[in-house]
Amino acid sequence: MEIHADEVVIDCDAFRIYRSGKMDRLRNPARVPAGLDPATGVTSKDVVLDASTGLSVRLFLPSRGAHGSSSEKLPILVFFHGGAFLIESAVSAVYHGYVASLAAAAGVLAVSVEYRLAPEHPVPAAYDDAWAAVQWTASARDEWIAEHGDVARLFLAGDSAGGNMVHNVLVKLASLSHPAAPRIEGAILLHPWFGGNTLVEGEDAAKAKEMATVWEFACPGTADGADDPRFNPMAPGAPGLESLRCERMLVCAGEKDWAAARDRAYYAALAASAWPGSTAWLESEGEGHVFFLDKPGCTNARELMMDGIVTFVHGS
Repeated sequence: MEIHADEVVIDCDAFRIYRSGKMDRLRNPARVPAGLDPATGVTSKDVVLDASTGLSVRLFLPSRGAHGSSSEKLPILVFFHGGAFLIESAVSAVYHGYVASLAAAAGVLAVSVEYRLAPEHPVPAAYDDAWAAVQWTASARDEWIAEHGDVARLFLAGDSAGGNMVHNVLVKLASLSHPAAPRIEGAILLHPWFGGNTLVEGEDAAKAKEMATVWEFACPGTADGADDPRFNPMAPGAPGLESLRCERMLVCAGEKDWAAARDRAYYAALAASAWPGSTAWLESEGEGHVFFLDKPGCTNARELMMDGIVTFVHGS
């Protein structure tokens, strides 16, 4: 059968991928300007970290009246948005609203990363940007971070592809022996996007194949396909989970999420490893992938925010 370059290989509501390597983004999220968010009382600003690559961050500072005295330093949370490395933005309405709500509820100074997207900038560009943003945050060169943030209480969080990025930042940290490497108190993986060439228990074969195709489109240089250790942390030869450099980890999944089987397998492998940190698991009953972005006001989304993320950040 003749194969046409314009054949569609992935067609979903957010993007369309063609065999030729072309991609159509089917949603163009409007940029939300930085400033005071009246719904949460959180103030935001944008900072360019690298003009040559376009790497930037949006900082979110909650109202100090709601979270202790104005002189008390706030935990810092670096957030990586999802979107299969292909779509979305730290400054879209969805992610601006979510991270503002997170900063307000948890009382954290949030740093939401506007990283480069594939296919224009194939993976590992996103990982490079994530690492650069964490280093920049830990350096406290920004006046908001220096004045209001506690760099000794640094957290990482991300949803879907962003959760994958959190894992890979921790792997990067594990490879460093420099004593000045950032210390990560906690990592929050919200419905993280992982895959693999061999199915795990409960994983749908068709969806796994589709997700492997998307990964290989975002990362065309991968030699191992879906068993690239960056995509499959449990692949043969992947860095050991026991070496991840953070003290606590919260892994979250939706019961009906296509990613749930992989997320459960990741959590089980982490808990069974020799990793010395403490692990927590939160599964939202009846919910699908990143439901908290589409339904931020629903009961399960509020429970995930308050009983999951906020409780985890404050160590209880």
